[in-house]
Amino acid sequence: FRSVSKSGKRHAKAVDPDPHGEKLLQVEDPLMEATNYLKLLQKHSPDSLETHLLSFEVHMRKQKVLLALQAVKNLLRLDAENPNSHRCLIRFFNKVNSLPAPVSDAERLVQNVLEAERPAISLQVHEKSLTDANMSFLRKYEDSLMHRAAVAEMLYLLEPNKKVEAVKLIEESSNNMVSINGASGSVRQWNLKDCIAVHKLLESVLEDKDAASRWKTRCAEYFPYSTYFEGSQSSAVSDAYLNSLCKHSENGAINHLELTDSITVNGKLEPRFKDLKV
Repeated sequence: FRSVSKSGKRHAKAVDPDPHGEKLLQVEDPLMEATNYLKLLQKHSPDSLETHLLSFEVHMRKQKVLLALQAVKNLLRLDAENPNSHRCLIRFFNKVNSLPAPVSDAERLVQNVLEAERPAISLQVHEKSLTDANMSFLRKYEDSLMHRAAVAEMLYLLEPNKKVEAVKLIEESSNNMVSINGASGSVRQWNLKDCIAVHKLLESVLEDKDAASRWKTRCAEYFPYSTYFEGSQSSAVSDAYLNSLCKHSENGAINHLELTDSITVNGKLEPRFKDLKV
């Protein structure tokens, strides 16, 4: 493509050598890049929960225990009830409990700081096992899908042999009807974003494909227009259904009458359109 200047000269448009950003991902030190980005967030968004979630992840990977502790304290200060704050709290002390006995003076100093901070950082984990603290959090927020998901994930982290119980915690969640202020009627409590996150948790973290499949089927009923869950009322016809229509035509074209016959008088789709997706 060539652009034309006011003088009539044509200039070739510069070609993007990295249109998909692949080179940007190929950095020598990803943690250093993340640390630089984190510093910007800490400077300009110190009261954002996401800033301290990133801080926790970066410093846990860099084995910077005291900086990870600082991130946890900030998370609890901003929103101790947030499921992600709970995740970081449990993950942090699970890491601390697995640290080897201190040998150097620096390691002993870190250990002393942790022992001094633990009673003050959260009553939730003081004089309790992490498993007990995790279940205590569940009892407090048992009606919330995302809190139950966080508890399930931490249960699996603390006791990998309890994956079945962890999955059950999620699957026993109830999508209750809730009223909306100023509006008539009520709606389901869960939202699409959270349900997708739970599906990914079941599939990738808990690694239970069957449970993930059951969750997908369940959520397809709650979100019939969802592409992700392949809801029954999505707007695009699935490839499988299109292919089945094409097989019935001589030249591979879809018969218009065949499509219109699949639609009822009131505009609702017949059951054979259940594979539609956005």
